[in-house]
Amino acid sequence: MKKFVKSLIFRNFGLKLFSFLLALVMWLILIPEEKIFSEKTVTVPLEIYNIPSQMELIEKPVPTVDVQVRAPNRLLNEINSATVRAILDLRNAEIGRQEFALRQSMIILPQDAEVRDISPSQVDVVMERIDEIMLEVEPVTTGSPPEGYKFLKAVPDPAVVAVRGAESKLKDTYKVKTAPVDISGFKESTLVEVGLIPPHPDLKLAFPEAKVKLRIFIEPPEDENPPEKKEPVK
Repeated sequence: MKKFVKSLIFRNFGLKLFSFLLALVMWLILIPEEKIFSEKTVTVPLEIYNIPSQMELIEKPVPTVDVQVRAPNRLLNEINSATVRAILDLRNAEIGRQEFALRQSMIILPQDAEVRDISPSQVDVVMERIDEIMLEVEPVTTGSPPEGYKFLKAVPDPAVVAVRGAESKLKDTYKVKTAPVDISGFKESTLVEVGLIPPHPDLKLAFPEAKVKLRIFIEPPEDENPPEKKEPVK
Protein backbone atom coordinates (compact mmCIF):
# COMPACT_ATOMS: atom_id res chain seq x y z
CA MET A 1 0.00 0.00 0.00
CA LYS A 2 2.83 2.37 0.94
CA LYS A 3 4.59 1.64 -2.30
CA PHE A 4 1.40 2.38 -4.21
CA VAL A 5 0.90 5.76 -2.48
CA LYS A 6 4.55 6.65 -2.93
CA SER A 7 4.35 5.68 -6.57
CA LEU A 8 1.20 7.73 -6.99
CA ILE A 9 2.86 10.82 -5.55
CA PHE A 10 6.23 10.64 -7.23
CA ARG A 11 5.19 9.23 -10.59
CA ASN A 12 5.78 11.99 -13.14
CA PHE A 13 6.69 14.29 -10.23
CA GLY A 14 8.30 16.90 -12.45
CA LEU A 15 5.20 17.13 -14.60
CA LYS A 16 2.95 17.42 -11.56
CA LEU A 17 5.14 20.15 -10.03
CA PHE A 18 5.13 22.05 -13.32
CA SER A 19 1.34 21.77 -13.52
CA PHE A 20 0.95 23.05 -9.97
CA LEU A 21 3.24 26.04 -10.56
CA LEU A 22 1.48 26.81 -13.83
CA ALA A 23 -1.91 26.73 -12.09
CA LEU A 24 -0.59 29.02 -9.34
CA VAL A 25 0.76 31.53 -11.84
CA MET A 26 -2.49 31.50 -13.81
CA TRP A 27 -4.43 32.05 -10.57
CA LEU A 28 -2.27 35.01 -9.65
CA ILE A 29 -2.61 36.47 -13.14
CA LEU A 30 -6.32 35.95 -13.58
CA ILE A 31 -7.62 36.77 -10.10
CA PRO A 32 -8.82 40.41 -9.91
CA GLU A 33 -6.25 42.59 -8.15
CA GLU A 34 -8.90 44.12 -5.88
CA LYS A 35 -9.50 40.67 -4.39
CA ILE A 36 -5.88 40.28 -3.29
CA PHE A 37 -5.45 41.91 0.13
CA SER A 38 -2.39 42.79 2.12
CA GLU A 39 -1.76 44.46 5.46
CA LYS A 40 0.34 47.48 6.26
CA THR A 41 1.11 49.35 9.50
CA VAL A 42 1.19 53.14 9.35
CA THR A 43 2.30 55.56 12.07
CA VAL A 44 0.07 58.64 12.05
CA PRO A 45 -0.36 61.74 14.26
CA LEU A 46 -3.18 61.59 16.82
CA GLU A 47 -5.26 64.67 16.01
CA ILE A 48 -7.21 66.27 18.87
CA TYR A 49 -10.44 68.17 18.28
CA ASN A 50 -13.31 69.83 20.19
CA ILE A 51 -11.63 70.66 23.50
CA PRO A 52 -14.40 72.23 25.64
CA SER A 53 -14.06 76.03 25.74
CA GLN A 54 -13.82 76.20 29.55
CA MET A 55 -11.22 73.43 29.83
CA GLU A 56 -7.56 73.04 28.97
CA LEU A 57 -5.68 69.89 28.02
CA ILE A 58 -2.76 69.97 30.47
CA GLU A 59 -1.49 66.41 29.89
CA LYS A 60 -1.62 65.36 26.27
CA PRO A 61 -1.85 61.78 24.98
CA VAL A 62 0.81 60.07 22.88
CA PRO A 63 1.53 62.15 19.74
CA THR A 64 1.26 59.22 17.29
CA VAL A 65 -0.49 55.87 16.97
CA ASP A 66 0.24 52.78 14.85
CA VAL A 67 -2.66 51.73 12.64
CA GLN A 68 -2.64 48.29 10.99
CA VAL A 69 -4.61 48.52 7.74
CA ARG A 70 -5.91 45.80 5.43
CA ALA A 71 -6.49 46.88 1.85
CA PRO A 72 -6.48 45.61 -1.73
CA ASN A 73 -2.99 45.48 -3.20
CA ARG A 74 -3.89 48.18 -5.70
CA LEU A 75 -4.42 50.57 -2.75
CA LEU A 76 -1.40 49.59 -0.72
CA ASN A 77 0.83 52.40 -1.99
CA GLU A 78 -1.87 54.92 -1.06
CA ILE A 79 -1.90 53.81 2.57
CA ASN A 80 0.38 56.33 4.30
CA SER A 81 0.34 59.07 6.91
CA ALA A 82 -1.20 61.47 4.39
CA THR A 83 -4.28 59.32 3.74
CA VAL A 84 -4.75 57.72 7.16
CA ARG A 85 -5.88 59.92 10.04
CA ALA A 86 -6.53 59.23 13.73
CA ILE A 87 -9.06 61.57 15.35
CA LEU A 88 -9.61 62.00 19.11
CA ASP A 89 -12.79 63.97 19.86
CA LEU A 90 -12.78 65.52 23.35
CA ARG A 91 -16.17 67.23 23.25
CA ASN A 92 -17.43 64.96 26.06
CA ALA A 93 -14.28 65.23 28.18
CA GLU A 94 -14.55 65.94 31.91
CA ILE A 95 -12.29 67.55 34.49
CA GLY A 96 -9.44 65.26 35.64
CA ARG A 97 -7.67 62.21 34.20
CA GLN A 98 -9.59 60.06 31.72
CA GLU A 99 -8.97 57.10 29.45
CA PHE A 100 -10.21 57.14 25.87
CA ALA A 101 -10.38 53.90 23.90
CA LEU A 102 -9.16 54.21 20.31
CA ARG A 103 -11.83 52.65 18.10
CA GLN A 104 -11.96 51.89 14.41
CA SER A 105 -14.55 54.67 13.97
CA MET A 106 -11.83 57.19 14.95
CA ILE A 107 -9.65 56.23 11.99
CA ILE A 108 -10.21 57.82 8.57
CA LEU A 109 -9.07 55.60 5.67
CA PRO A 110 -9.20 55.48 1.88
CA GLN A 111 -12.27 53.67 0.52
CA ASP A 112 -12.06 49.83 0.50
CA ALA A 113 -9.45 49.80 3.30
CA GLU A 114 -10.21 48.62 6.82
CA VAL A 115 -8.59 48.88 10.26
CA ARG A 116 -7.24 45.64 11.71
CA ASP A 117 -5.54 47.00 14.83
CA ILE A 118 -4.63 50.24 16.66
CA SER A 119 -1.69 50.59 19.01
CA PRO A 120 -1.97 51.79 21.69
CA SER A 121 -5.59 50.76 22.11
CA GLN A 122 -6.31 53.60 24.53
CA VAL A 123 -4.82 56.93 25.61
CA ASP A 124 -4.87 59.04 28.77
CA VAL A 125 -5.63 62.76 28.93
CA VAL A 126 -5.84 65.21 31.83
CA MET A 127 -8.28 68.11 31.60
CA GLU A 128 -8.37 71.13 33.90
CA ARG A 129 -10.77 74.00 34.34
CA ILE A 130 -9.79 77.39 32.91
CA ASP A 131 -9.79 80.32 35.34
CA GLU A 132 -9.02 84.04 35.09
CA ILE A 133 -7.10 86.33 37.45
CA MET A 134 -5.87 89.93 37.44
CA LEU A 135 -2.08 90.36 37.37
CA GLU A 136 0.13 93.40 37.86
CA VAL A 137 1.75 94.95 34.77
CA GLU A 138 5.54 95.30 35.01
CA PRO A 139 7.07 97.95 32.69
CA VAL A 140 10.22 96.94 30.82
CA THR A 141 12.61 99.57 29.49
CA THR A 142 15.99 99.33 27.80
CA GLY A 143 18.77 101.82 27.30
CA SER A 144 19.27 105.16 29.06
CA PRO A 145 18.31 108.76 28.24
CA PRO A 146 20.98 111.08 26.80
CA GLU A 147 23.71 112.36 29.14
CA GLY A 148 22.35 114.71 31.77
CA TYR A 149 18.81 113.35 31.56
CA LYS A 150 17.47 111.01 34.22
CA PHE A 151 14.94 108.22 33.91
CA LEU A 152 12.62 108.41 36.89
CA LYS A 153 9.97 105.72 36.38
CA ALA A 154 7.53 104.10 34.00
CA VAL A 155 3.86 103.89 34.98
CA PRO A 156 1.46 101.57 33.12
CA ASP A 157 -2.21 102.32 32.54
CA PRO A 158 -4.03 100.11 33.37
CA ALA A 159 -1.83 98.80 36.17
CA VAL A 160 -3.40 95.30 36.10
CA VAL A 161 -4.74 93.07 33.30
CA ALA A 162 -6.74 89.84 33.11
CA VAL A 163 -4.92 86.57 32.34
CA ARG A 164 -6.53 83.18 31.58
CA GLY A 165 -5.24 79.64 31.93
CA ALA A 166 -5.52 76.29 33.69
CA GLU A 167 -6.13 76.71 37.41
CA SER A 168 -2.89 74.96 38.41
CA LYS A 169 -0.80 77.27 36.20
CA LEU A 170 -2.22 80.59 37.44
CA LYS A 171 -0.13 82.20 40.20
CA ASP A 172 -0.86 85.59 41.72
CA THR A 173 2.89 86.16 42.08
CA TYR A 174 3.25 86.31 38.30
CA LYS A 175 3.55 89.67 36.55
CA VAL A 176 2.67 90.60 32.98
CA LYS A 177 5.61 92.35 31.37
CA THR A 178 5.30 95.02 28.72
CA ALA A 179 7.11 94.76 25.43
CA PRO A 180 10.54 96.44 25.93
CA VAL A 181 10.61 100.21 25.35
CA ASP A 182 13.96 101.73 24.31
CA ILE A 183 14.29 105.08 26.10
CA SER A 184 17.73 105.92 24.68
CA GLY A 185 16.57 109.05 22.86
CA PHE A 186 13.99 110.29 25.38
CA LYS A 187 14.59 113.89 26.60
CA GLU A 188 11.17 114.49 28.08
CA SER A 189 8.38 112.56 29.69
CA THR A 190 6.55 110.54 27.02
CA LEU A 191 3.41 108.43 26.70
CA VAL A 192 3.73 105.29 24.55
CA GLU A 193 1.41 102.38 23.80
CA VAL A 194 2.95 98.92 24.16
CA GLY A 195 1.96 95.29 23.91
CA LEU A 196 1.99 92.77 26.74
CA ILE A 197 3.80 89.46 27.27
CA PRO A 198 2.04 86.71 29.30
CA PRO A 199 4.14 85.43 32.22
CA HIS A 200 4.02 81.78 31.11
CA PRO A 201 3.75 80.08 27.68
CA ASP A 202 0.59 78.24 28.80
CA LEU A 203 -1.18 81.42 29.90
CA LYS A 204 -3.00 83.88 27.68
CA LEU A 205 -4.25 87.42 27.99
CA ALA A 206 -8.01 87.54 28.44
CA PHE A 207 -7.99 90.04 25.56
CA PRO A 208 -5.26 88.83 23.17
CA GLU A 209 -4.75 92.23 21.51
CA ALA A 210 -4.65 94.10 24.82
CA LYS A 211 -2.16 96.95 25.15
CA VAL A 212 -1.31 99.42 27.89
CA LYS A 213 -0.26 103.05 27.86
CA LEU A 214 3.14 103.48 29.45
CA ARG A 215 4.09 106.91 30.76
CA ILE A 216 7.85 107.34 30.81
CA PHE A 217 8.99 110.03 33.27
CA ILE A 218 12.24 111.76 32.33
CA GLU A 219 13.95 114.48 34.38
CA PRO A 220 15.93 117.01 32.30
CA PRO A 221 19.31 118.43 33.39
CA GLU A 222 19.12 120.99 36.19
CA ASP A 223 20.18 123.88 33.94
CA GLU A 224 17.20 123.14 31.69
CA ASN A 225 14.70 123.47 34.52
CA PRO A 226 12.83 126.80 34.27
CA PRO A 227 13.74 129.30 37.01
CA GLU A 228 11.32 129.59 39.88
CA LYS A 229 9.06 132.60 39.78
CA LYS A 230 9.69 135.03 42.61
CA GLU A 231 6.88 136.91 44.25
CA PRO A 232 7.27 140.69 44.02
CA VAL A 233 8.33 142.43 47.24
CA LYS A 234 5.55 144.48 48.70
